Amino acid sequence: MSDSEVTRAVDDASLADRIGNRAFLIVMGLARALPYRWRIPAVGWFFAHVLAPLAGWRRRIRENLALARPDLGPAEVRALTRAVPDNAGRALAEIYSGEEFTDRIHAADPLTGPGLPELEAAAQSGRPVILACAHFGNYDAMRAALAGRGWPVGALFRPMNNRVFNTHYIPAIRAIAEPLFPRGRSGLTAMLRFLKGGGWMCLGFDQFDRHGATLQFFGLPSETVLTPAELALRYDAALIPIAGVRQPDGLSFRVEVGKPIPPGTAEEMMQALNDDLERQIRANMGQWFWVHRRWKPRRQKNSESRL
Repeated sequence: MSDSEVTRAVDDASLADRIGNRAFLIVMGLARALPYRWRIPAVGWFFAHVLAPLAGWRRRIRENLALARPDLGPAEVRALTRAVPDNAGRALAEIYSGEEFTDRIHAADPLTGPGLPELEAAAQSGRPVILACAHFGNYDAMRAALAGRGWPVGALFRPMNNRVFNTHYIPAIRAIAEPLFPRGRSGLTAMLRFLKGGGWMCLGFDQFDRHGATLQFFGLPSETVLTPAELALRYDAALIPIAGVRQPDGLSFRVEVGKPIPPGTAEEMMQALNDDLERQIRANMGQWFWVHRRWKPRRQKNSESRL
C-alpha cells in the first residue's frame, strides 16, 4: 500500500478498529521477540486460550461439530475447541514471520501427492491451473511452496473489514507470493487476465455461499461456490485440490497436491472437491477452521425447531 493509502486507512478507522489493531501489533511484536520455534506455538496458545473464548469461537466450533460430527465425545470436542484456534494462531504467526517462514518452506520443498506431476506438466506447457484450497492447515504454506519452485501462483483475497489492519496484513501476505488480486471488479478483471495467460490461481471453496449450489459436505446440505469449476471449464484449466497440512511437530508442512478433478458439470466437480476436503479434515480435524458458519440454513432450521 502507498503511504497515502495507509494514512487514509488510519484516518478513516474507527476507535474499535484502532484498538483491535494496536492489540494485535502488541501481541505480534512480543511474539517476534521469541525464536521462531517458540514464537509459533506461543501465538497458537494465545489464540486457543485467550482469543477463542473472548471471540466466541469455542461455542461456534461446538455448534458446527454437533452438526457435522455428532459422533464425537465431549473430550474430543473440548480438544478441538483448543486445537482449531491454536492452528489459526500458528498460521497467522507464520505469515508475520516473513522470510523465516518462507525460507523454511523453500528449503523443505514439501510438495507431494498424486497431482504433483500434473502441476509439473502445466508449468512446462504454460497451461492455466485452478488450485482449489480451503481454510485448512496453513494456506500460505502452499503458496510459499509453489512460489519456491518459481511457479506462477496467484491468489484472490478479501481485504479485512478492519482497514487499518490491512495496512500491514496485505504486505505480509504479498511477501509470501505474488500476484494477489482483491475481491471486486478490478481484481476479478486482472485475475482473469492472469489466468488466461497461463497463470495459476488459488481459489477457496469451503465457506458458505448464498449464491452457490446446494451440495453435500459431511453429509449435510451446504451452499458451495461453483466458481473454481466454472473457471476451469471456461479456460481449459486443470482443477486440482491442494492443502498445506501441518505436521506433528507443529512447525513443518506437507503440501499435498490432490488428484486433478476430471471435467464434468460444475456441480459434479465441486462435489468432488467437497469430498476430498472432507477426507482431509477427517484425517486432521483440528486443522480446518471450524469457526466458519458453513451450514447456515441447517443451523437456522435447528434453532427454529427449538423455539
